Amino acid sequence: NNAVFYLLFFSLEFLYLGGNFITSIPPELANLPSLSYLVLCDNKIQSIPPQLAQLHSLRSLSLHNNLLTYLPREILNLVHLEELSLRGNPLVVRFVRDLTYNPPSLQELAGRTIKTRNVPYAPSDLPENLVRYLSLASNCPNPKCGGVYFDSCVRQIKFVDFCGKYRLPLMHYLCSPECSSPCSSASQSSTSQSESDSEDEASVAARRMQKVLLG
Repeated sequence: NNAVFYLLFFSLEFLYLGGNFITSIPPELANLPSLSYLVLCDNKIQSIPPQLAQLHSLRSLSLHNNLLTYLPREILNLVHLEELSLRGNPLVVRFVRDLTYNPPSLQELAGRTIKTRNVPYAPSDLPENLVRYLSLASNCPNPKCGGVYFDSCVRQIKFVDFCGKYRLPLMHYLCSPECSSPCSSASQSSTSQSESDSEDEASVAARRMQKVLLG
């Protein structure tokens, strides 16, 4: 009868929908309050409905081998989520593909020198295109660097803390390959401490990344 059906529906804890050529996730899944494990792998899903953030009991979400290019901000509300599988999605493949570095041109090297050394110049003394070029300098996000870049930069994956459970990959832009080293511009006196901090961070990242399946 209907009462039994609704009881089973609201008590559902594990739902496997993998390999079904699903193109979109029904928002109605958010009405399963006891759902802890949701498997949606090996489909053709392109987006995650924000309603899934209502699955407050969800502990594991398998989304590998789909067509996802982004994750909605609402996923941050899944505070009990312990495992997230994303491998085989454009979201992850794009990060790997973009890990390239083009050597800077002579124009970029000159522009970096002007910006980092605060070389004074009058806009009237330079061609308009060079003045415009110098205004497009991006600051390197590495606080130990202080450099800038224009067209050429290093792209790498930076894992950021996600609710203290694991780390999510974000594209990180740096001005040179040396910026990837935690001790690239630190003084000799602080080298050992920096290495220790780096090892501690790496060990923490390794533990958290076990929860994020990217490959």
